[in-house]
Amino acid sequence: MSEDKALQMGKSSTAGSFFLLIGVVGSTVIMALGSLILASLLTPEELGLYSLVLIPSAVIAFFRDLGVNSAMTQKIASLRAANKTSEIHDVILSGVVFELLSGTLFAIVCFCLAQPLASLLNRPDAAPLIALMSISIFVSAIVSAATATFVGFEKMKFNSFTQILQAIIKTLLGPLMVILGFSVFGVVLGSIVSVAAGGLIGIVLVYFALFRPLRKSKVGGCNVKRTLIPLLRYGMPLTVPSLVVGVLPQIFAFFMGMYAGDGMIGNYYISTNFSVLVTFISFPVSTALFPAFSKLNPQKEPELVRTVFSSSVKYTALLLIPTTMILMALSTPLVHTLFPQDGLIQTLLYGDKMQYLFGVNNTPKFPYAPIFLAVSSIANLLVLFGHVSLSAFQTGIGKTKQVMKQSVLSLAISLPFSYAVITYFGTFGGVGNELLVVIGGIFAVLVSIIPGLIWGLIWAWKNYHVKADFKNSGKIFTASLIASIVAYTFSTFFNASYPILLFAGALLFLLVYLIVIPLIGAVNYADIDNLKMMSSELGIVSKILKIPLQLMQKLCKPPKNKHVIDN
Repeated sequence: MSEDKALQMGKSSTAGSFFLLIGVVGSTVIMALGSLILASLLTPEELGLYSLVLIPSAVIAFFRDLGVNSAMTQKIASLRAANKTSEIHDVILSGVVFELLSGTLFAIVCFCLAQPLASLLNRPDAAPLIALMSISIFVSAIVSAATATFVGFEKMKFNSFTQILQAIIKTLLGPLMVILGFSVFGVVLGSIVSVAAGGLIGIVLVYFALFRPLRKSKVGGCNVKRTLIPLLRYGMPLTVPSLVVGVLPQIFAFFMGMYAGDGMIGNYYISTNFSVLVTFISFPVSTALFPAFSKLNPQKEPELVRTVFSSSVKYTALLLIPTTMILMALSTPLVHTLFPQDGLIQTLLYGDKMQYLFGVNNTPKFPYAPIFLAVSSIANLLVLFGHVSLSAFQTGIGKTKQVMKQSVLSLAISLPFSYAVITYFGTFGGVGNELLVVIGGIFAVLVSIIPGLIWGLIWAWKNYHVKADFKNSGKIFTASLIASIVAYTFSTFFNASYPILLFAGALLFLLVYLIVIPLIGAVNYADIDNLKMMSSELGIVSKILKIPLQLMQKLCKPPKNKHVIDN
């Protein structure tokens, strides 16, 4: 019975993940196009400066939320599950009011700190740009409130629409402003306008599609203060985890900027664009798992909790681990294919296309970005131990204080570690040490995850007997490792242009992975049937996924004494 319910929850979460995936993939692909254009129009130094001026507003924005967004999502999901929809009105209204007030306050703080922060970065001329970016803190608060409401209602289509609209505006406006001669200022302005547009559309959708029907049935007034107190009580412990997940990488990048030049930071910025590819899987899955775990009762349904947690780790790893390994194996052809010396757009429009596709590889524009991409991808391998599922599970069942304790441990270890490593290499100067400065900062991100994850896994097993199936995780990693070794060997020793190496290497990786993973038993016949069932409501995507799933199923041993329906 618990397995049937788990499968239905998986089916629902997969559908939700799919619509979130549309938003993440769509917006990321669109912004990736914008990055390609910007990389053609700007120098590595200008890209580095742009990435640095984004950091202060991004860091301050994390303190603005105080976990209220996660609290809104959890509360809305739980009220819907309990058929108490009349109480959702106050949750939405109180959350929006809080976000507007906090967004205004922290935008003013960022504006006032612009000059000191620019001086700390050894770039005093960047102060006006940092001050301009303070506006984004206010408008992103509106976006956050809308997103929290959409996810709580499981209206993933609305969330995807808002993301894609925001990405389109940013991609069009930023490069246009650069072409008009506004350089980094133009890119910053385009970023702010895109977030503002996303916030406006998001809050309009919330009001007309979700809030107004509740308002019509609302009886009596709304006590914002009384509603906010439990939201803050739930959400404030999540502020510390947000520091580890969102703020620490920004702080590490800030430390890097103190010692590394704009050109090296530009290489790092390009690498982060590729590492975002992993969020195609991790963000939709973790976001959709959150309301799913919120519906579970660990005391009444312990077996269901164990099944859902273990399955979420396995099915997430099946997609996330090979994605990570292929990024590591093919980082060099990937970066240099999309960012050639003269820029991809100029090369395809005005350059020698045959030389680009089939000729000898030229000196790359971002020579250090592949190294940064490969090293930063290592942290994604922690999904094998339940990294993505653990945080969704703990917040979903309301154990936010435990999440906070884990994050405090990670924060206490990683912050001094990063500062010590970056400062050590930064004091020597030179390109080689600038490279080590950035690599040290990237490893600091890994260090920021591990201590809290270890504690969280021990806590989850001790209290709820939930854990990843480490035997399966090992098999998934083995299959991905074999495929990545084959792809890396091919891309290293085969003499061809970067586009050919990328295309052929990716096909080789996929083929080897799909063959090896069923042969070593990382997936079985029942797993593939479950994946088919969970993806059955994804329309044309389910038909596309059916091809590799059937290939793997043919390589699996059919279950004994069991009639299996071929979907």
